[in-house]
Amino acid sequence: MAAPRPNALAWLGLSALLVAIDQWTKAVALASLEYLKPVPFIDGFWNWTLVHNYGAAFSFLSDAGGWQRWFFTGLAIAISLGLTVWLARTPRNDWRTALPFALVVAGAVGNVIDRIRFGYVVDFVDWYVGKHHWPAFNVADSAIVAGAVLLVLFSFKAPPAPGKGG
Repeated sequence: MAAPRPNALAWLGLSALLVAIDQWTKAVALASLEYLKPVPFIDGFWNWTLVHNYGAAFSFLSDAGGWQRWFFTGLAIAISLGLTVWLARTPRNDWRTALPFALVVAGAVGNVIDRIRFGYVVDFVDWYVGKHHWPAFNVADSAIVAGAVLLVLFSFKAPPAPGKGG
């Protein structure tokens, strides 16, 4: 009987670290920022602004009446569980698959915690140029975007053949 191959579930350690950082930064934002009152960080580009996001990315469906809280919570849990199963089936050294999945799981879990605790997601990073503001975001959102971008980028380059390094 062959020994089981190590899987990529160890990458969930990165997810746990990012969830902890996300929750810590949100706690700092909640304790030190006043709701919707910008605090300049880099004039002309970056404010710290506490925002409650009741929707999804870019406040999508934020005014849908409340059902979206549980819809997005369930969706994030389902995606996180699916990616965890996928990590269990991925070789540990396949970092091109594991890293993006771990980032998406971290972001999804970080925002689910907010939805369950508060009924909304805590956002506080406000980037802008002139009067044009990017939707406020947080560490969890950044992890999801980074994971998605890496998934796309890594899809253009095939992983190295087994035993070839990489």
